[in-house]
Amino acid sequence: MKIVGNFIDGQIVVSESRNTAPVYNPATGKIEREVTQSTEQEVRHAIEIAHKAYASWSTTTPLRRARILFTFKSLLEKHQDELASLIVSEHGKVYSDAIGELTRGLEVVEFACGIPHLSKGEYSANVGTGVDSFSLMQPLGVVAGITPFNFPAMVPMWMFPIALACGNTFVLKPPALDPSVSVRMAELLKEAGLPDGVFNVIHCDNDQANPLLTDPRIQAVSFVGSSRVAEHVYTTASAHGKRVQAFGAAKNHAIIMPDADLDATVSAVMGGAFGSAGERCMALPLVVVVGDDTADKLIAKLKPLINELRIGPGAKHSAQENEMGPLVSSTHQQKVQGYIDQGVKEGAKLVVDGRNYHVEGHAEGFYVGGTLFDNVTTDMLIYREEIFGPVLGVVRVPDYETAINTVNGHEFGNGSAIFTTNGRYARDFVSRVEAGMVGVNVPVPVPMAFHSFGGWKRSVFGALNVHGTDGVRFYTRMKTVTARWPEGQQTVSEYSMPTLG
Repeated sequence: MKIVGNFIDGQIVVSESRNTAPVYNPATGKIEREVTQSTEQEVRHAIEIAHKAYASWSTTTPLRRARILFTFKSLLEKHQDELASLIVSEHGKVYSDAIGELTRGLEVVEFACGIPHLSKGEYSANVGTGVDSFSLMQPLGVVAGITPFNFPAMVPMWMFPIALACGNTFVLKPPALDPSVSVRMAELLKEAGLPDGVFNVIHCDNDQANPLLTDPRIQAVSFVGSSRVAEHVYTTASAHGKRVQAFGAAKNHAIIMPDADLDATVSAVMGGAFGSAGERCMALPLVVVVGDDTADKLIAKLKPLINELRIGPGAKHSAQENEMGPLVSSTHQQKVQGYIDQGVKEGAKLVVDGRNYHVEGHAEGFYVGGTLFDNVTTDMLIYREEIFGPVLGVVRVPDYETAINTVNGHEFGNGSAIFTTNGRYARDFVSRVEAGMVGVNVPVPVPMAFHSFGGWKRSVFGALNVHGTDGVRFYTRMKTVTARWPEGQQTVSEYSMPTLG
């Protein structure tokens, strides 16, 4: 069986430990391939390789770095079918969703290609007599990325294109559940002209990954995953003097006002709740509906659509594509079904039950059908915790003020949306909602690459977000220079705070 290896110093290598972890095809429940599992010593070796490569890469001109990324962009486009098929076979999402993931990642590559402009710094002439002041944006050194299973291509591309463009070298730890696309992107980076050692991929379990948080050669860490692990990454890496951006869990809400265009809202909610089987940090698992009449109408429209979802393997076919694929693993399938059990136990009304969903010919696949709960309350586990599956809950409230207070009362603040045709409500919501990414009649308000992605509250740990201008700031440090070119020598020492003029 094929083993997915590490990519270190420009070549694929298998761990000397000879330990592997299985990589399943979620649609069939069968092992597709295996992934090598590295030792802590091998993780440190990957860091050392990146550290050695930094000296020459950091002095490579920004224009040269951008040209390599331009070539990489072309190779991503050329190989998008191959990359999407890898995502489908290991993650389980449908092919069109995999193409969408690649497209959003590629947009970050396009943004990073503008690094000659993005890293120009500032210049002020004559801040004093014969004195000029200017700033330089310089790379940090070796940086690390630890990424989740739900977007095995896009989330790494939130990180490494900008990091590389800024002159850093990179060590990526991808998830064991769907590791292949990261290694293939590493090969394409090399084909694009990236020098060996600048970008490295290391597969290991969490214990062996600890040097990514503690090794003094690592200058910054980017992480996406659960809030519990995100907080651990943040506190551990920060305690070792590293710059950290760590993104955690989400429980995104959408307020639905009585004046909303209900047909358009239903279509948006279906995509937000059940796209990618709900395995998105920007999924829409909760709708807060103002008024019982609005809630009744919404559920009446949602119920048949959820029952009619086309669920099955995500691979591209000539026939009509499925709308939702399996979950990523048997463990996660059982976890999501456990949340549905809990919702019933706590008294929520189960309108559509996705447990024990059967796909003909794929009895061993990790499927959960679309699920709809009504009368969800804020004390329920299915309200409080991130389910990360195709489960939608309806919370009924009497008015707009209760709705926005409900949204703001949750511990997570990743994304939130409102559906309304009333500009007054929309404007007030944008101003008052406690979330980092906000949609107005948009269910999944993921920013474009030239803006920055990040939430509030316990959805994020660290001050700077990914991609956009925050991404450039995160992967660079500013050096401010004050320079004097006097005509003669200064002979008098100054002991007070220097002033210019």
